[in-house]
Amino acid sequence: MKKYLILGIIVLAVFSNSCSQEQSKNSKTILTPTEFAEKVKTVPTPLLIDVRTPGEFSDGHLQNAVNIDWVGDSFDSQVATLDKSKPVLVYCLSGKRSAAAATKMREDGFKEVYEMQGGITNWKSADLPVTTGK
Repeated sequence: MKKYLILGIIVLAVFSNSCSQEQSKNSKTILTPTEFAEKVKTVPTPLLIDVRTPGEFSDGHLQNAVNIDWVGDSFDSQVATLDKSKPVLVYCLSGKRSAAAATKMREDGFKEVYEMQGGITNWKSADLPVTTGK
């Protein structure tokens, strides 16, 4: 009985440690709009990806962003052409699509993927600039 109790405590300790490591990892990769803007400035040649639809993208996006539609048919093939060793910064409207896209990209071997918390909605609320040009 004592063996099972000790084993249970060890399993619980390992599980709680892995959860805290995952939370720590997420806190470093999910950035507020201000942190996201700073990351764009400090990363040399960042891959800035807007995963919204082309219509949403044309309504306003971050300067130098590339539109790769998460719900489009060619997301996987377009992302496959990108350099997986370069930092990638991903955003959408509210953060849901970019979270899914970032997870997929990490699973596909991208080393550094950053997400914008709250998407372009929070970006605009922070009075950060958007563009309708390319």
